[in-house]
Amino acid sequence: METITTINPATEKEIKTYNRDSKEEALYKIEKANEAYLNWKKTSYQERSKLMHKLADIFDKKKDEYANLATEEMGKIISQSKKEIEKCALVCRYYADNIEELLADKIIETEAQKSYVTYQPLGVTLAVMPWNFPFYQVIRFAAPALMTGNTAVLKHASNVQGCAYALEDAFKEAGFPNGTFTNLNVTSKLIKPIIENKNIVAVTLTGSEPAGRSVAKIAGENLKKTVLELGGSDAYIILDDADLEKASDLATYGRLQNNGQTCIAAKRFIVLESIYDDFLKLFTKKMQDAKLGNPTDEDVYFGPMARIDLRDEIHEQVEKTIKQGGKLVLGGKIPDRIGAFYPATILSDLKPGMTAFDEELFGPVASVIKAKDENEAIELANNSTFGLGSGVLTGNSKRGEKIALQLEAGNSFVNKLVASDPRMPFGGIKMSCPEIWLQVKIELS
Repeated sequence: METITTINPATEKEIKTYNRDSKEEALYKIEKANEAYLNWKKTSYQERSKLMHKLADIFDKKKDEYANLATEEMGKIISQSKKEIEKCALVCRYYADNIEELLADKIIETEAQKSYVTYQPLGVTLAVMPWNFPFYQVIRFAAPALMTGNTAVLKHASNVQGCAYALEDAFKEAGFPNGTFTNLNVTSKLIKPIIENKNIVAVTLTGSEPAGRSVAKIAGENLKKTVLELGGSDAYIILDDADLEKASDLATYGRLQNNGQTCIAAKRFIVLESIYDDFLKLFTKKMQDAKLGNPTDEDVYFGPMARIDLRDEIHEQVEKTIKQGGKLVLGGKIPDRIGAFYPATILSDLKPGMTAFDEELFGPVASVIKAKDENEAIELANNSTFGLGSGVLTGNSKRGEKIALQLEAGNSFVNKLVASDPRMPFGGIKMSCPEIWLQVKIELS
């Protein structure tokens, strides 16, 4: 029997070993999920809402337990793990309270006696989810999926299987019928036969661009509905009227949040020439002061990356960038300690064609880029194959909004860090994910 062992990235110690599901076991679970769907789709919004509220209560009750598990498995600092669990409860309650209104029939005036658009469930949805938000990423798909009458099967990242099973147990404890939410502990080689299975009607994936291409290809060949959220290299334009103390604070938190491992993290900072030196000086000081350490310590600003191989990969990107002419301002050296730790790192003097400009840096590494004026800043921000999030930092929110609407991304925020919100659509364009709308949020300057 094949197994998987989870590893604590801060200590490199083994946590727990889990048995993998065989192909036959996985397909049997999918069959049971379809059987559950045939009954679940007949339940009322009120019945589903009652259970979803119970699930939210479980997140409240077990916040510390779940947060410790997330921190242990992927290294998120404990305060951010707790906030993740709180957001899970918020999302559950949002869809429990609003799904009926969101999916209300829409009357359309036509020549017919009666015309309307109605929303109906599809069936069993497969979710391939990442490790960086091991609870929230799952709930973000599962809460609306189940509230709309679908059932869900989860293929979670291998290094957070404890979180995956905890989620499955939480749904059961809340009273959801067997088969409505199921964890499939399978290797990636079983993704193809799972998607091909007749009972899987839709697939959603959050992850890397290569993973997205692979899943989209299989789903497309089998005519399955697909929703993807892939990588990002979010650009934040810092204008000459910005408060540099606030801007450097936001930049530091935006780059180091979740240990730098967030799709919508601030990654490229495009700074107007007139304030470039002043911003870089402040930013360097604050990144240098950010404490790296054990993620369970309350005074730690950021912890280890999720795995040793991921740490080594981002270090290789840093070294490539330096060889290409980028300047190492801060960090860039693997610490001599146990764990997947990597220091807060800043690269400057970057141009298109350099690794740190073109590629996603999924870790605590910031790219600082100089622009001679506002127009060049917009051009540099849009010079990316990604289009997930973007931001503008300015003392004039109207100026910021005008620029935000010119940025090629699915989410564009002014004087705020990009964040998901169940009240707003979420996605991107280009290689990040195929969507066609823009979410804009503005904080008054």
